[in-house]
Amino acid sequence: MGWPVKRVDLGEVDYHRALADMRTWVEERQQNLAEDRLFLLSHPPIVTYGPRTKPEDLPAGLPAVEVDRGGFATYHGPGQLVGYLVVDVKARGPVDIVRWLENGLVDALNTLGFPAGRRESPHGHSSLAGVWTPDHRKVASIGMRIRRGVTSHGFALNVDPDMTAFHHFTACGLADVAMVSLAELAAEQQRGTPTDAEVRDAVFESLTSRS
Repeated sequence: MGWPVKRVDLGEVDYHRALADMRTWVEERQQNLAEDRLFLLSHPPIVTYGPRTKPEDLPAGLPAVEVDRGGFATYHGPGQLVGYLVVDVKARGPVDIVRWLENGLVDALNTLGFPAGRRESPHGHSSLAGVWTPDHRKVASIGMRIRRGVTSHGFALNVDPDMTAFHHFTACGLADVAMVSLAELAAEQQRGTPTDAEVRDAVFESLTSRS
């Protein structure tokens, strides 16, 4: 049996507004005033970064904001699917929410015709969290936080954003990381890019089918 998460589709939301809303969503879940939810949205261009990010990894020329999640610096912008997962993990016993999210996104991309997988690190370094192509290009970034048993933040999947934004900072704390989008992968396959609706549907169905 999968995880019964409610899907909430939003449009483009200012990042600071989304952070404020997320605090409310988390409090609602902690108080059992709302069910487990997955918020799907996008943001205007911005770089966000976790507290362990080095100053030299941050961008010049792009707005940046520190956030209370795991992971390092990443870009958000139009053409990217962002998913904020607000679920109670206490009732499910021990659960590695990052791995669950990774595997769900991998399943979704494979369903859409894009081979993908997790990238293991021999040292277990968190910067390798996310979803990768077989040739080690990163197509989705993940950064989470758990507070009083409830998750927040989530993933950013590159569908068809301005990929040049990633040239202005060190993404994911990896100086040699190669970021890629579904649009670029589709062009390599000589096929069309899936629509935003197709990607949203595939991601939601894959995540909610996983236990």
